[in-house]
Amino acid sequence: MAPMDERNEPLTRDAAPTGTTRPERPTAPDAVAAGGRMPRWLPRAMVLALALIAAFQLGSWAFHQLTGLLINVLIAFFLALAIEPAVSRMAARGMRRGLATFLVFLGLTIAVAGFVALLGSMLAGQIIKMVEGFPQYLDSLINWINETFHTELRRVDVQEGLLHSDWLRKYAQTSAAGVLDVSAQVLGGLFQLLTVGLFSFYFAADGPRLRRALCSVLPPARQAEVLRAWEIAVDKTGGYLYSRGLMALISGVAHYILLQFLGVPYAPVLGVWVGLVSQFIPTIGTYLAGALPMLIAFTVNPWYAVWVLAFVVVYQQFENYMLQPKLTARTVDIHPAVAFGSVIAGTALLGAVGALIAIPAVATLQAFLGAYVKRYAVTDDPRVHGHRGRGPGSPGMPARMRGPRAAQPRPEESSP
Repeated sequence: MAPMDERNEPLTRDAAPTGTTRPERPTAPDAVAAGGRMPRWLPRAMVLALALIAAFQLGSWAFHQLTGLLINVLIAFFLALAIEPAVSRMAARGMRRGLATFLVFLGLTIAVAGFVALLGSMLAGQIIKMVEGFPQYLDSLINWINETFHTELRRVDVQEGLLHSDWLRKYAQTSAAGVLDVSAQVLGGLFQLLTVGLFSFYFAADGPRLRRALCSVLPPARQAEVLRAWEIAVDKTGGYLYSRGLMALISGVAHYILLQFLGVPYAPVLGVWVGLVSQFIPTIGTYLAGALPMLIAFTVNPWYAVWVLAFVVVYQQFENYMLQPKLTARTVDIHPAVAFGSVIAGTALLGAVGALIAIPAVATLQAFLGAYVKRYAVTDDPRVHGHRGRGPGSPGMPARMRGPRAAQPRPEESSP
């Protein structure tokens, strides 16, 4: 039966209770749009979306254009952190900070220029010696081929074949065309070196002013954290360079003694080369450093090159397992696997620059996180030490697994 009202008449759907007003339905936005009017928020949303897209594109373009500058600034920052202890020590004795920074940079420049000059003179003299002795090497090689393979090669025929070969002509043309590219790369490298030196000088000379400017926009609690992070970065970067410099000195002296014993020319310069390149070029530095002494030792005696190769391999193992852990335990304190992974990641991100600054950056991050990450005492469990239980009653099994069985009486212990 349909519901009835007070006058015994059936109620309809549109009827409302007595004394009430029928509520009006809200107007839907689609109804306004259907009437030909655009919502007021739509133009603003479209303008905002276009502005965000334009800002993103502009920021992406600017970042790609400034990537080289940002990398140079990053290198300069880590270089400034490395020389910060020396500059601060000289400034604490009353010297002006700018003058102290200039003296440190002057010493580094003299050391690098002297090393490059010695290495260049060594390479030039060795190249001249190899060019002068090339006919003798060629004659010995031809005689060995003739005796081994029973051929009748002559040096004149080999020289004429090389001079009239298409490979030599194409190589000469390619080299002549690449002279301008090499010159442009040299000028670009000099400009990049000047940029890094200028920024690192400003970072080191105006370090306190830079820290004050950075802390002035932060609350006091954040200022203490920033200063702590800065101090950790200085300690870790300086410690990394200190340990690497000490290992470079030990490596250079060891290789110098070997080369001097074998009678290889330019032993002091080669020792310095091996020490610096093997320590400051990660991953491939050892093999790159050992290639030059092996090549020069080969010109003296081929067996000397074998001795140099064996010494490089043995010394590398001694350095990895004995020397490096002791020297870096108090300065960098990074697990070898973490260091190797950080070098690979840095190389993938920034190339050679990333490989060079990866270890001090990860050491700084690890030390900073170690100061704020909460640690707990490790439970006295045999599995922590690598021991695994083999049975239900073994000490390595948790109590919740062997507890119920231990609570049940054995058959011979149960009451009759």
